[in-house]
Amino acid sequence: MTPSTFGSEVNEVKEVKQMRNLNKITYKVTAPSTLQATITLPASKSISNRALIISALAGSDELPHNLSCCDDTEVMVKALASTAERLGPTPPTINIGAAGTAMRFLTAYYAVTPSDVVLTGTERMKQRPIGILVDALRYLGADIEYVENEGFPPLHIRGKKLDGGHIDVDAHVSSQFISALLMIGPALKNGLELRMTGTISSRPYIDLTLNVMHSYGAQAEWSDVDTVNVSPKAYEPQPYVVESDWSSASYWYEVLALCDDYDSSITLTGLKDSSRQGDSVARYIFSALGVKTKFRKDGTVKLTRHLRTLPRMDYDFKNSPDLAQTLVATCGALALPFHFKGLASLRIKETDRIEALRKEMLKLGVVVAIGKDEMSCDAFPREQTGSVAIDTYDDHRMALAFAPLAMRYGSIYINNPEVVSKSYPNFWDDLRAAGFEVTVLANK
Repeated sequence: MTPSTFGSEVNEVKEVKQMRNLNKITYKVTAPSTLQATITLPASKSISNRALIISALAGSDELPHNLSCCDDTEVMVKALASTAERLGPTPPTINIGAAGTAMRFLTAYYAVTPSDVVLTGTERMKQRPIGILVDALRYLGADIEYVENEGFPPLHIRGKKLDGGHIDVDAHVSSQFISALLMIGPALKNGLELRMTGTISSRPYIDLTLNVMHSYGAQAEWSDVDTVNVSPKAYEPQPYVVESDWSSASYWYEVLALCDDYDSSITLTGLKDSSRQGDSVARYIFSALGVKTKFRKDGTVKLTRHLRTLPRMDYDFKNSPDLAQTLVATCGALALPFHFKGLASLRIKETDRIEALRKEMLKLGVVVAIGKDEMSCDAFPREQTGSVAIDTYDDHRMALAFAPLAMRYGSIYINNPEVVSKSYPNFWDDLRAAGFEVTVLANK
């Protein structure tokens, strides 16, 4: 995508939101007794960010359509729009805030395009390891330096044409490292043969990346259970429409799973039955919790409430870690014993999500045992209450996963609620449209 195109079209996607005072705002969320709602879901952040990188590498004349309006995607749009400003005597600093996906994807993008930039983010971002990706790019010939601490952002990147070839990469920490490398494969002189070592984390997200690459004409396929080959065939500019977000849909599944009214239903728009999004597995997980999914001819999905007979839930989230907070909160509120594993990547997200979940569930009377990559709860000895304020740790998914608990407790309080703008900016408005009362409790 050309600099002029981004410069002219960036205003069509909102400018990056102004800094908000998130520290002293609390929402009280009060649930309705019944639900009959239609929700227009946001576009997929995961697909939007992949499509933006690939479209830029393809030299497309237009942005992908139906882009997510969340903070992470807007940061990506703004960073790519600054293409014309990246060459000069002093490398410009591009601050992507708390957008982990943008940090990983842009690191690879800048490494293979004419650029000289410093890529940085929030203080938390500077604590999130990126060494595996930087080591891989350096092996391919990239010129990347750590500005402060070895293995962590900020990064000084001087982009250039890379040869490519074979590389082995540890895949157990984050699939985003793998996706970042795969997406630049067609721009490498010799293409890319990427072999993943260790247990592959979030394989569906790798398949999602390949699917978007295919939409732009890339030749990239699994050649073995742990290896992907990417041909040095350039991307072709294409019109591309981003589908709705299954991760955002999961919170509405949670709402209905916690609803006592079996006549309630929720209709969601824009979801695909054949979606490659890893979190589309939510429909199968929540089926065991009494929420049934029906894809209708008009393109909508209807969720209905049914009897739950499951006595205990055991699940491995290695392929869909973003659903873990939703299910921990749901099972805890339902007093349903659970054992979840495959959670290692939660330690290096916007916060240490495992520890954050333990602390906030304890406020609700749910004692959760935690390990390096697992969480479990086998008994619920304490009386549960929703009369507490849930801290969100600058993590959008903490707010999104805990707000639906109002269905169980009548009401619940969420501190720093505007963190949802990272992935689902209209969440509170959608709750109100569904009949929830969402009010500002404190703004000191």
